[in-house]
Amino acid sequence: MLETDFDGPSQSAALLKKIKRSLFRRVEHAMSRFARPVKVLSGRLRYLSPLPRRFTGAYASLEAATAAAARGGKLVGYNHGEVAPVSFEEMCRVAPWDYPILFWLARLTKQSGGLLDAGGHMGTKFRAFAGLLEVPKSFQWVIYELPEIAEAGRKRAARDGIAQLTFIDNLSRAPRLPVFLASGLMQYLDRPLSDLLLELPRLPPHLLLNKVAFRRDGRPVTTLERIGRAHVPYQMRNEASFVQDLESLGYEQVDRWSIPSLSHVIDTHPELGASESAGFYFRLIHNV
Repeated sequence: MLETDFDGPSQSAALLKKIKRSLFRRVEHAMSRFARPVKVLSGRLRYLSPLPRRFTGAYASLEAATAAAARGGKLVGYNHGEVAPVSFEEMCRVAPWDYPILFWLARLTKQSGGLLDAGGHMGTKFRAFAGLLEVPKSFQWVIYELPEIAEAGRKRAARDGIAQLTFIDNLSRAPRLPVFLASGLMQYLDRPLSDLLLELPRLPPHLLLNKVAFRRDGRPVTTLERIGRAHVPYQMRNEASFVQDLESLGYEQVDRWSIPSLSHVIDTHPELGASESAGFYFRLIHNV
C-alpha cells in the first residue's frame, strides 16, 4: 500500500471543521459591521411608529432635551399638577430595590430625629415604608419637591390624615436634618447633587441615594421620559463624576448596590445600549 501524509476520514473532518470556523468568523464579522446601522435605523423609525415610547431622543445636556421637547409642543418637565397622580399607587408599594434603603434607614432612624426626602413626590416612600420601619411620632419626614408636586402632596396628606409629613418647595425652609434621602431624584435633578446639598443649612451626615441612572460606557446622555402627557428630561450620568462630586464635599461611599431591573434602553437610540441603575449610602467624614 502506498503511504501518504493524508489520514483518511479523520483528517478530512478536521479540515472541514477548520473551514467551518473560518466561514463562521467571516459571517460574524460581516454581521457585526451591519449590526449598529441596523440598530440605528430601527431606533429612528420609532419616531414614526404609533407605538408608545417611554424614552425618546438622546441629547448632550438637560437644556438641549428640554428645548427639544418644547419645540415639539409637548408638556415639559415634572412641575405640573396633572403629573402628580401618575403611578402614585404603584410608587407607594415597596419594590425590591427599596430594601437596601430600608436596611440603612432602620439603623439611621434610631439615631436621628428626621430626614429630608428630596424628590419624595407626595410622600410615596413614607407610605411605602410605614409598615416596615419603626418611626417614632417625633421623627420629622420633610419632603422637598417642585411647587406643583409639593402642593398636591400637602392636599393628599391632609386628606389622608398624615400629620407627620411636611412639604417644602424651597430649600431655605429646610430644617437641619441628619439624613438626606433621594430615591429616583437624580435622573431629574437639573444640577449636580453637590449644589443642592450646599443650599441646605448644613451638609447632612448621611446620604441615601437610590435609582441613580448611569451610562455603562461613562458618556452622559439625557433623554426624554414620557410621564402621563408630560415629557421629562431624564439624565444618565457618569458614575465616576457623580461619586467624585460627593467626595469633594467630604463624603465617603459606604455602600453601593446594583438594580438590574431598572436598566433602560432609549427607544429611539438603541445603539447607545442599556443604562445602569444603582443605589448608594454616603457618610460625611469631614466638612471641606
